[in-house]
Amino acid sequence: MLFLNVFLYAFDRIVAPSMANIAEGQIRIKITEIINKAIINEYSKNFNYDDIINIEKDVNGDITLLRADTLKMNKIACDVSLESQRELKKLENMGITFPMGYVLKNNLLAYYGPNIRVKIEPIGYIETKYLSNFNSAGINQTRHTISVQVKSKVKIIIPMKTKEIEVKNQVPICETIIVGNTPNTAIDMKLKDAGFKLNSGD
Repeated sequence: MLFLNVFLYAFDRIVAPSMANIAEGQIRIKITEIINKAIINEYSKNFNYDDIINIEKDVNGDITLLRADTLKMNKIACDVSLESQRELKKLENMGITFPMGYVLKNNLLAYYGPNIRVKIEPIGYIETKYLSNFNSAGINQTRHTISVQVKSKVKIIIPMKTKEIEVKNQVPICETIIVGNTPNTAIDMKLKDAGFKLNSGD
């Protein structure tokens, strides 16, 4: 009984936290790959700056209005969330494994020992939103960058321990140079409310 208590104590205090850290690192890599792939797939197919960002100029060539088509942007954000959800479901069904030797932090034993199976459970929402940034690019030139940010939460399940983590990744989807004076009053992007929020368990 004493040996069992010592073993359980050591497992809970030493082995389990190490397993959780290794599992978290590998799960973060997997989910980041899923999010990046979903973003690249959808925006390379469906995002065209000239179709989505409307630029109006006056007779002098100065910009009077810069506005985003948020309906189109929301549709693409929805597709990104749905694709991410599908791939997270696959990861949930498959899980990941790594050798017990990883936990011992010994290079000689790193690839040995029984495999530890890690399960994940998507929780909360997959949230996709846009970030817009304007910077001067020279005389009467403005560099406009639009990035998309995807955020997801999962529960990591390992023997005798669970842990919730949030994975957030931001990827620039376009960058363009706008020629002409661009006063702040002309910018009406309304991207604060653009994006999509999907229950990861739907």
